[in-house]
Amino acid sequence: MMMTEVLDKLKALQDILAQKNVVEASIGDAPKLLSTQEELLARLKKGYIEKNEQYEKVRQHIAELKSQLFEAESAREKAEKAMDTISTQREYEALDKEIRDAGEREQSVRKELQREERSFQDLDEELKREEGLIKQQEEELDERKAKLAEEIGGMKAELAELNAAEEEVSPGINPETKFKLERIIRSKQGVGIVPIHGNVCDGCHMILPAQFANEVRIGDKIVYCPYCSRILYYVESGEGEHDYFNEDEAGSLSDLDDFMDEDEDEDDGDDDSDSDSSDDKMDYDE
Repeated sequence: MMMTEVLDKLKALQDILAQKNVVEASIGDAPKLLSTQEELLARLKKGYIEKNEQYEKVRQHIAELKSQLFEAESAREKAEKAMDTISTQREYEALDKEIRDAGEREQSVRKELQREERSFQDLDEELKREEGLIKQQEEELDERKAKLAEEIGGMKAELAELNAAEEEVSPGINPETKFKLERIIRSKQGVGIVPIHGNVCDGCHMILPAQFANEVRIGDKIVYCPYCSRILYYVESGEGEHDYFNEDEAGSLSDLDDFMDEDEDEDDGDDDSDSDSSDDKMDYDE
């Protein structure tokens, strides 16, 4: 297979893989769209349970207060009836005190009972409102889940089509090259194969060493950008194209070797100079 055909297949595969990444990410993120509504519903239910427990405690307390009120009323009425049978001042004073104590206890219990009954009524109304709100939230959540399931079904169908398209275009592409392209596309926002303009990578906009640019231009093998790792291909850009491949301006790896050799020569020269100066100084001292 000609390299141009391979590159065309890689470009087509790039589009398919980029779409697959988007669809797969959407499928993975879909349940997160419900998390806020589910958290709200969970808080409502927790609050309802806590309020219902408080409601039950108030209800039990009201029952106890009613029992206490009945006992206080009974004690007062019994003491009042006993007034008709007393015969001494001491009995009268004792019975009168008993009536007053029972009356005070009765009034105290009655006031507390009224407060608890108002609280009970408020809690009952709040619980009914929260029950309605919980029911509404559950219905909305169920509706949203059904709609989301339908959307996910559509995305899975789209993903199946993309998988089929991938299988169709993959023959003739080296598995290792395909693996690298998939990895590059995931890390480079869906772009794994780019052209060069002159000797500049269109992906990272870095100036490439001359031999890389020339290898891409020759087009007899897959070449990866040494900076961003994307696959490179050559596109004729019109007049002045050859100016970009001026090795004297663009530089190459061989230039780096020459530069290192020059530095080593200069360092050697400096060492000789230091040695001569040292010898001269020793002769002078002698």
